[in-house]
Amino acid sequence: MIDLHYWPTPNGHKITIFLEETGTPYSIVPVNIGVGDQFHPDFLRISPNNRMPAIVDTTPADGGVPVSVFESGAVLLYLAEKTGKFLPKELRGRFEVLQWLFWQMGGLGPMAGQNHHFTQYAPEKLAYAIDRYVNETSRLYAVLDKRLGDREFVAGDYSIADMAAYPWIVPHERQKQNLDDFPNLKRWFESIRARPAVVRAYEKGKAINTKPTIDEKSRSILFGQTAATVRGATSP
Repeated sequence: MIDLHYWPTPNGHKITIFLEETGTPYSIVPVNIGVGDQFHPDFLRISPNNRMPAIVDTTPADGGVPVSVFESGAVLLYLAEKTGKFLPKELRGRFEVLQWLFWQMGGLGPMAGQNHHFTQYAPEKLAYAIDRYVNETSRLYAVLDKRLGDREFVAGDYSIADMAAYPWIVPHERQKQNLDDFPNLKRWFESIRARPAVVRAYEKGKAINTKPTIDEKSRSILFGQTAATVRGATSP
């Protein structure tokens, strides 16, 4: 059994997609990031960076004590190795997938996240910041579109690389991107969106977060963290 500490964000969706695709038994432990659940001491013992998702595997492969893993890319890698699915075992195929997993973790996710922040949530609309991150998101879409020009999925067969990238393309309209400008990416996006496991994963998210709103209190919790927050000198 996997205990998934989760909220329905792009990073959270990555993990429910994998678990639904593999039929791995799991239970969801909601971490409502808008009210500060990510700062609870019990959660911080699992995810010291106060970010979800994180998992606790109560039945690890070695039969030992439960294993906790934080950071969505690490969680995907752990689950792929545990189940033996969606990550090739042979050297070249494995690192083909891992390169694109790290590309998402280091590029598409952070840049699209900054795009969301400055276009949707920042109280001041800073033209330079908006242009910077909208343009960088567009560049990354073009990288993915080019990659998909001669293959069905990012690393050949459907893998954790696709599961990592897809949720960050779902809010493409909020990112000020038009999928018609990226035909290979659009074909890939629509094929993943139609997968039954992906549909189930997103339905799970809708059932948990029925009112995704940002108010002044949640804005402070989500965007007002400092070193003092980590040290416990202030409360969210």
